[in-house]
Amino acid sequence: MEARLRLTRQQILAFRQRVGGLDGRTPKSAESLRRAAWAGLQDSMPRAALLSLHARVDGVESSTWEDPSLAQLWGPRYSTYVVPKRDFALFSLGRHPDNAKGRLRAEQIAERVHAQLDGARMTDREVAGALGIGNAIRYAATTGSVAIRWEGARAPTVWTVAAAEIEPVEACRELARRHLHIFGPTTADRFARWAGISRRAGATAFALLEGSLLPVRSPLGDEWLLADDEPVMQAAETAPAPARLLPSGDTYFLLDGAERELLVPRANQRPKLWTPRVWPGALLVDGEIRGTWRRAQHTMVIDAWERLSRGRRDAVETEASALPLPGIDRPIEVVWDP
Repeated sequence: MEARLRLTRQQILAFRQRVGGLDGRTPKSAESLRRAAWAGLQDSMPRAALLSLHARVDGVESSTWEDPSLAQLWGPRYSTYVVPKRDFALFSLGRHPDNAKGRLRAEQIAERVHAQLDGARMTDREVAGALGIGNAIRYAATTGSVAIRWEGARAPTVWTVAAAEIEPVEACRELARRHLHIFGPTTADRFARWAGISRRAGATAFALLEGSLLPVRSPLGDEWLLADDEPVMQAAETAPAPARLLPSGDTYFLLDGAERELLVPRANQRPKLWTPRVWPGALLVDGEIRGTWRRAQHTMVIDAWERLSRGRRDAVETEASALPLPGIDRPIEVVWDP
């Protein structure tokens, strides 16, 4: 691949913050919520997607994750996701296996789930228990016919929906387009790992987008960018947001391999963000990840990786006080460590 455009780390991070809505909040509307969830928002940690919306959209309330423009499903890598409702098929059928064995497994489990529910709604535990399939119930999600609602405490509620009239390969192509827009520049292999699909399916999706892609050279090597995103990538830098508290699994740092090195250059800091088990939240200050945070009820502990000015600390504490957390009836207390 002959690269025509060379990109710097700073350009890439500024671009991702811009297209990801982290450079400035937009007024709340169905369209702004859909844009915030363009590549889906992980919701595996209770109400993580809500905090991801809050980081990008103004006026988000504790119930905004239930907006009619959004939907929940078992999305990429079978994790719980909040996605634009009109893109439900892309995040489900777009991950339908490209091999006969995988397709048959997903379709057979979906048929059994449909028969067990018979138009009703049940928890996934009830359905999986009755069928004796455990977590394999999630394989049915790639048929585009299983929706969920998870409030963060009890087991998710499951019901069936009519699958959209779109071929899985077309849905996968459009899912790749969304990945390119939010995670770009990127590669077919990285798209496949993010979506939890085969490398062959990822390569096929990128091949179908070939006329829409621009070869670029980034600090990570040869990659692809949506051609339509080139002007945004090369736009003049704007001031980043003073502070954002990104929840565990937020799209901005949902990365692996060398991509993590690009976002967090210091090797001793990366294990603090991408921990072996549940990730903490990321502290984004003036366009850089400068620490992590965890919350227990009304107390938020922030592990800053460097000394922050009083102004920066004030910006972080202002962010913390505005989080639309359900069930918290007292102000958030920020504890700085160190």
